[in-house]
Amino acid sequence: MFRAMIVEDERPILDLMKVLVGQNSNYSIVGAFTNPVEALANLQELQPDIVFIDVEMPRMNGLQLAVHIHEQLGQAEIVFTTAYKDYALEAFEVSALDYILKPVTPQAIQRVTGRLFKHRTTHIPAETVKSSFSIRCFGEFEVLNPEGLPVHFRTRRTEELFAYLLCHPGRYISKWKLIDLLWQDAKGERGLSNLHNTLYLLKKVLKENKIPMSIQKLNDGYRLDTANKQYDLLQYHQLQQVHSEGRLTTEQAEELCSLYQGPLLEGKNYLWKIPLEEAFFKQYTAMVRELAAAELTAGNGAAAELRLEQYLSLYPLEEEMNRLLISMYRGRGALENIDRRYEQFEAACKNELGLELPPEIKNEWLQAH
Repeated sequence: MFRAMIVEDERPILDLMKVLVGQNSNYSIVGAFTNPVEALANLQELQPDIVFIDVEMPRMNGLQLAVHIHEQLGQAEIVFTTAYKDYALEAFEVSALDYILKPVTPQAIQRVTGRLFKHRTTHIPAETVKSSFSIRCFGEFEVLNPEGLPVHFRTRRTEELFAYLLCHPGRYISKWKLIDLLWQDAKGERGLSNLHNTLYLLKKVLKENKIPMSIQKLNDGYRLDTANKQYDLLQYHQLQQVHSEGRLTTEQAEELCSLYQGPLLEGKNYLWKIPLEEAFFKQYTAMVRELAAAELTAGNGAAAELRLEQYLSLYPLEEEMNRLLISMYRGRGALENIDRRYEQFEAACKNELGLELPPEIKNEWLQAH
């Protein structure tokens, strides 16, 4: 197990990093700091194997902190986290192990873990690496086997059937509904034959790739048994249930937002996913708005701005969020940020929609100057 230190000047993001790193069983968090100077003062006592560092921090930025860490503790690996790509080259100039763009995801932490095991000079037996399969439904649909290799589905319908079952974990689904969803033109025995063949192929793929999930037959239908194995959409469902019951903590809200890495099954033209995708988008938008409002109320404008920037990296055309972020920038006189956001929004409108910016946005930009 690796001893991990986290340095992030924004408390909400620090708490989120503690969740993401802590849920990976290869790490033990020995220290978490909002102040880089304090982190440096505790370095010798904590002796971390790896340090996750935010790049942009007051008093001492992440690049400077990394240099001091290497001077005092040469064997410690450095991983930078930031919302901007601009620091990538500088990060590797100070011998960083990795560079993670925010929002940080469990998959990114797992990638770092793989690099960390390969990079250590001390021999570590292969059996100590706790590998596991990985499934991602938010953003690009991705299924990786325990060796980290993409799972190949024999047919497009096999992949689509698995995606549908993942979107409805543990739920009984009639065989007739599955046939109507996946083979609209196939009726009667032909539809049943298609379903049975596809189920056979899917079960075979799961077994060959050591994915510990099973498809159980119940009367005239089927259900996906996840065997208590987690993936992003299942975790999201669970946290949304807690939220609907009014029991969601700030830490859990951060985790919920971090799980959403883009539209559901992005790039897949499954007709049945459209209402689900829209529902998840509305939930995510509402959660981002709620957390940003709470951060503003608490006087933590920087965290609120970062949250909206992360949101707009996924949905650059969302006018309300663009206007809200510009308003935040204007409130603290950050003209460079206003110009950058204006240019990004203008480019997105032209490139994706072939339209000019809404007049309201232009007026707000002009007023800022």
